[in-house]
Amino acid sequence: MNGVLVRACAAAALALAMALPAAAQTYPSKQIELFVPFVAGGTTDTVARLIAQRMTDQWGQTAIVQNRPGGGSTIGTNMVAKAAPDGHTLLVTTIAFAINAGMQKLPYDSIRDFAPVTELASIPLMLVVHPSLPVKNLQEFIDYTKAQPAGVDYASSGPGTSTHLAAEMFKTMTGAKLVHVPFKGNAEVLNALLGGHVKVHFALTASTLQHVRSGAVRVIAVTTEKRLPYLPDVPTIAEFGLPDYEMSSWQAMFAPAGTPKDVIAKINGETTRMLADPKVRERISKEGADPIGSSPEAFDKRIRSEIDKWGKVLKASGLAKD
Repeated sequence: MNGVLVRACAAAALALAMALPAAAQTYPSKQIELFVPFVAGGTTDTVARLIAQRMTDQWGQTAIVQNRPGGGSTIGTNMVAKAAPDGHTLLVTTIAFAINAGMQKLPYDSIRDFAPVTELASIPLMLVVHPSLPVKNLQEFIDYTKAQPAGVDYASSGPGTSTHLAAEMFKTMTGAKLVHVPFKGNAEVLNALLGGHVKVHFALTASTLQHVRSGAVRVIAVTTEKRLPYLPDVPTIAEFGLPDYEMSSWQAMFAPAGTPKDVIAKINGETTRMLADPKVRERISKEGADPIGSSPEAFDKRIRSEIDKWGKVLKASGLAKD
């Protein structure tokens, strides 16, 4: 009888051990929803739709994109924070996720309530000026701003955006005399810049590179750690003697906290395989973004670093939440 009991207990223990990773074996078991906390049509939305199609094709369950804009991306983000942690509700968002952590009082905790899945893509920025501005390099640009009694206006696509904080970080590090002029989005900024109504912009390469190539705006420097392969003659701001200056916008995927690690691993694996596909990489590159695809562990370190970094920039700029 004891032998039977021992064998039964052993069998039960083995069954339990085999069941622990079973979540990934049965996932997905229903429709997957990828929440994008922005309007449809942007780069983040495009990347999310590529992922949704890949999941649908590979897993036999429909994956759809849900656009939930508003609140500076916090409305859609909060919906994922409150969703069931089973991998069927995911967030595809941008650097706004890290910036909002230091800028707003949020209905969620950016670290505690989310499980990082992967960084999807990175979008470089560049400092561009209207051709009427009499500057050709960073030193001339900084000196010019300091020589203007009221400083020089710079445009951003809105408070707390990457185009805003790239300039604020630059001001803090260089003492450049720049005055923020926020617009409601990228299209408005470009119209004002091309028309010469504002003369300076820390621009996303995705939306502005064509205007650099046409000569409509002049690029002074790029914000990345290394020079961009498609602008090899343009120096980085870091090269100017600011090694800590680095700014790239990014897209990334999160799941609700508590999502089983094996499910996250399955989502990560399929997504990173997609990002390695030459056709997908070409499609994302056309959006002006560089495909990434990182492990959950690597992205967890990056998001913590980004939240800390932008919290400090926000504090120095007087934009940090109380």
